[in-house]
Amino acid sequence: MIPNKQDVEAMKEAGRIVATVLRRIREAVAPGVTTNQLNQIAIDSLAEMNAKSAFYGYDVGHGPYPGNICASINEVVVHGIPSERKLEDGDIIAIDFGAEKDGWFADSAITVAVGKIDAESERLMKITQEALGKGIEQARAGNRITDVSRAVQEYVESHGYSLADDLFGHGIGRRMHQPPNIPNIVMPGKGALIEEGMGLAIEPMVNMGRSATKTLRDGWTVVARDGRRSAHYEHTVFVGGSGPEIMTVE
Repeated sequence: MIPNKQDVEAMKEAGRIVATVLRRIREAVAPGVTTNQLNQIAIDSLAEMNAKSAFYGYDVGHGPYPGNICASINEVVVHGIPSERKLEDGDIIAIDFGAEKDGWFADSAITVAVGKIDAESERLMKITQEALGKGIEQARAGNRITDVSRAVQEYVESHGYSLADDLFGHGIGRRMHQPPNIPNIVMPGKGALIEEGMGLAIEPMVNMGRSATKTLRDGWTVVARDGRRSAHYEHTVFVGGSGPEIMTVE
């Protein structure tokens, strides 16, 4: 929970940093650029803004994450590790990035076209971004997490896409990941009550084909099992008295 105005402003600052870094990375995306080069933009920007990476060194039991961003290309759903892989014309790349500033965390993701992409990929990106908006609309005190999940799921599935298996949004604030989990599909039960003062990271991960995923041997990289493309958008949202407020904007 975020208990006072000063804390809200601190979280907004973390959100602005995340949004600025993602904008800089978006502007740098082009054929021939490596994902390591995009990762370096995050490193340099964090140093400039006196903030810390929320991702680098993060460990969930299979070794610390080695990047400052997640760079997920085409069929990679999430957690793509930066490398010397060069972007190619027609690719799409999801950039997920989180930062910590003065003890507060923010997290956001965008999907970016590399050069000229096909119409099907454009539509996938558009529907995923719109699904995020549908979920954010439901992030209101008195609603339940199930309301967020239902809004995302119904919108995505009505357009013929699927939500990637076993991947969730999350609460956020003093920690990068904290309760409640935010599924992108409706789960059994009522779901946690959304309360004023919560920080929520809502993040639909939408597959062009089937929902099934697999994790590669590096322990991090999650890909669509059928090899078709995936898109990912995310915002950190503060649940205020008058409704949801997006924190990850400049």
